[in-house]
Amino acid sequence: MPLTNRLEYYKTLAASEAKELQQELKEKISLQGLVTAPQFVAGADISFDRGSELMHAAIVVLQLPALSPVARSLVTDETTFPYIPGLLAFREIPVLIKAWGQLQQKPDVLILDGHGTAHPRRMGIATHFGIEVDWPTIGCAKNILTGSHDKLGLEKGEYVDLKEGEERIGMVLRSRTNVNPIYISPGHKVSFDDTYDTVMKSLNKYKLPETTRQAHRWANKLRKGEAEPGYVEY
Repeated sequence: MPLTNRLEYYKTLAASEAKELQQELKEKISLQGLVTAPQFVAGADISFDRGSELMHAAIVVLQLPALSPVARSLVTDETTFPYIPGLLAFREIPVLIKAWGQLQQKPDVLILDGHGTAHPRRMGIATHFGIEVDWPTIGCAKNILTGSHDKLGLEKGEYVDLKEGEERIGMVLRSRTNVNPIYISPGHKVSFDDTYDTVMKSLNKYKLPETTRQAHRWANKLRKGEAEPGYVEY
């Protein structure tokens, strides 16, 4: 089904159909490593007012290693899919796909605010979106959704595997010394090593990667009317 048709299809899905679709898409997950080191990395985030059906999406592209901004894509769209834990991707993917389609300077890897394979059905927003657009993606979340892990060291860069049973589903990363960790996982078309390396290269002095921080900033500016929808290159 073409992406344009899929956007409307997502808005009519029932929750039971959404779970079935996740199971179908799960078979397409690839954790094959990147062929070359990324030069451009992007962050994607959504902002919305509680109770509102308007979703404000931002994708911001940065150039490594300086993390200097290259381009941004801002889009506002309405969602009709309800807020259901584990199925949040179905609320967010239509507006993210529109923002992605508008983005002319594509990154080598896209880091999404949310989980990848560290999801009960291995289909977090990063994995789901990566499969839909057939692009390397990574999930980066502030909170754990599923799985367990061993004790984590306190220094920046230390990590432990996040597991569900014996299956490795993600990593718990200390992104800043003595600060609560973040939860990272492959989305699609990246390996666990790619996930760790790319997120580490996207960090500076803050807990969250600069990709996430910039996308969050611009999504909020769009929601507040401080920025206009559209595409900009710097």
